[in-house]
Amino acid sequence: MSGVAGSVVQAGDVHGGLHVHEAKSADAGTPRQLPADVRGFVNRVAELGRLDHLLRDGTPGLAAPAVVLIAGTAGVGKTSLAVHWAQRVRNRFPDGQLYINLRGYDPGAPVTPESALNLFLQALGVRASAIPADPQAKAMLYRSLVADRRVLVVLDNAATVSQVRPLLPGTASCLVLVTSRNRMPGLVSRDGAVRVTVDVLDDDEAVTLLRNLVEDHRGADDLAELNELSQLCARLPLALRIAAERAAARPWMALSELIHDLRDESALWEALSSADDDEVDAVRTVFAWSYRALPDAAAQLFRRLGLHPGAEFGLGVAAALAGVTTGAARHVLDVLLAGHLLEQVGPDRYQLHDLLRAYAIDQVRHDEPPEGQRAAVHRMLSWYLSTAQEAYLVVARGGRHLKIDVEACELPSAPGPFANRAQALTWYSRERANLMMATRTAAAWGFDRIAWQIPGALAVIYDNHDAADVWLATEQLALEAARRVGDRYGQGVVLDRLGIKFRRLRRVDEAIDCFRDASEVFDSLGIGIGKARVINGMGVVYMEAGQLQEARTAFERAIEAAWLNEGETSLRALSTVNLGDTHLRLGSPENALRCAADALPTLRKLDDVIMECVATRLQGAAQRELGMLEESRISLQRAVEAVRRAGNLVAECEVFLELARLEIAEGSPADALVSAQRAIVIARQFGAATVEAEALDVTGTAYRKLGRQTDAMHFHRQAVELHRSTGNVAGVDAATRHLSTALESREGEL
Repeated sequence: MSGVAGSVVQAGDVHGGLHVHEAKSADAGTPRQLPADVRGFVNRVAELGRLDHLLRDGTPGLAAPAVVLIAGTAGVGKTSLAVHWAQRVRNRFPDGQLYINLRGYDPGAPVTPESALNLFLQALGVRASAIPADPQAKAMLYRSLVADRRVLVVLDNAATVSQVRPLLPGTASCLVLVTSRNRMPGLVSRDGAVRVTVDVLDDDEAVTLLRNLVEDHRGADDLAELNELSQLCARLPLALRIAAERAAARPWMALSELIHDLRDESALWEALSSADDDEVDAVRTVFAWSYRALPDAAAQLFRRLGLHPGAEFGLGVAAALAGVTTGAARHVLDVLLAGHLLEQVGPDRYQLHDLLRAYAIDQVRHDEPPEGQRAAVHRMLSWYLSTAQEAYLVVARGGRHLKIDVEACELPSAPGPFANRAQALTWYSRERANLMMATRTAAAWGFDRIAWQIPGALAVIYDNHDAADVWLATEQLALEAARRVGDRYGQGVVLDRLGIKFRRLRRVDEAIDCFRDASEVFDSLGIGIGKARVINGMGVVYMEAGQLQEARTAFERAIEAAWLNEGETSLRALSTVNLGDTHLRLGSPENALRCAADALPTLRKLDDVIMECVATRLQGAAQRELGMLEESRISLQRAVEAVRRAGNLVAECEVFLELARLEIAEGSPADALVSAQRAIVIARQFGAATVEAEALDVTGTAYRKLGRQTDAMHFHRQAVELHRSTGNVAGVDAATRHLSTALESREGEL
């Protein structure tokens, strides 16, 4: 008995090594991620010429991949140069342009290479849930996807070589453009990067930039005064743009008056500052000069943005920080945009330059009373929690998920419901990093219930859309928060979540401990659905560990607990499918078939397409084991239809593995090779080692049926090694038996 492919897509609830909802984006195209070109860009003729020369075909000195480092001080215009040049040459890279701000100098945490790889892989068409958890596997998949393609990769604001190196493609067909304040000698010496140093603008360029930005708003200003203003801005483009915008907004004011104000601000800053970096002092002087000129509402929102845990944010959370409606917040944000104190990166989407964010953090600490800061943070966290709850309501299927009664404060503009599941998932993908940071912020400020409720509400999404390691540390922090506040229900919810994470990471003992602790919590609270969930979770752990009798007992207990929970049907159907898979592994296909038949009507009624696919695939496997080959083919064809409705490539890969087994049973080993190969290709692409190993073993069996014993032995050996690497003892035993059979057959032929 060969059994069902060892994975199922709803990883939070069912068995298997995969945790994939959708492997390939249905609308994935060529990534075009470059930001818009910069208005009023000053020529930088020498630097642009150097970059153009490096790109010419046959230019020596570039390694594989080609890496160019644009290095320079803060505010000097590295990003503007990189984006301007990248926009000029983007047609040379028809396979796409990837861009990420690594935030290496942001006051908050920098973007990790693993997070950057997650985003790049999704941009290249890989579903977030199909991305492997292992950092090395992520990098290998990334390099595979861009190999021999012409892709331009812009890594903005990198702080260290270690932040950059995992993001380097493996072929010279790609070009990587890195911007950094660090000269990164290791990237140059070891990785062959060519360094292009960007200095402050010269006098003529600085004056030209000022003139370009104000010429439509002011008359002809005196050249000497323009020179003086540029010197006060240390000839740094970031400071020059802010100063020019203030001058443009006051066309009636003589430039000499603006310069006088800026000189006064500079003197005040020098008296308060202990920094010895003249360029940074100049930038901060201009920030202070511009900040003090803002209307009260704009100044308040600007400094409160320093309370936001990430540099990028949406309109809704800005309104929450300000304590106003979204309409009022949009008006205030427009004021900050006009003053170049903020950048707009998309519809109702904004970000702060890292220097401006650091300045905002300073100002909120100095100008906002502690109670005002705490109230603003609470509103911000309430916005994220309430929106997470709206996402939960539209994404959760059936009744098997644990309910979260959120504790959020009232907001002038509360988040509205999502129109559909796709809209909620898009929101989650955009806000993932902010949501994890919001959880940490909640714990740091003592909003402990919010700290566990955010991940508690979002689990229905990230269990099927993220690798197991993505939320692990955040969930551990959430458990500490629930314990601090004495929230027993919260502890049970998070323990259940952690059990799922540890199971997916193959940390079996920790998974069992979490599920047992959660079971005790829910038992003491009399929450039947919680107890049924965690018993089902323990059953999955036992099944994956090959402890099939323990798994069967656990699933039977979970079904009984679901019955007692006022007839809860969704969780009962889920545990019934898992019980059926256990019966199949125990060699009882009749019982497996009965379980599938019991679960399918409920799953169809609930429109739970993914679980319907799982149950139908189980039905087909059981029918094959019983010799009901025609019925098995009908079931597996229905499973293909269901999985395609769900848009789930990895689940489709598992169905094709079952089809390969069926085709061998039908006496069509050549067809089985095609189906098994299809399963192998997808499994390798997404790091699904269990499915790949089983497909390799089936391939070996197909070759053996074709009389090609040497080829059969080759694939059985690969299956043994791959099963061994994942710790799948049962898989090793089965593949070893098949290898021995192929060896005996070859010796018989000789």
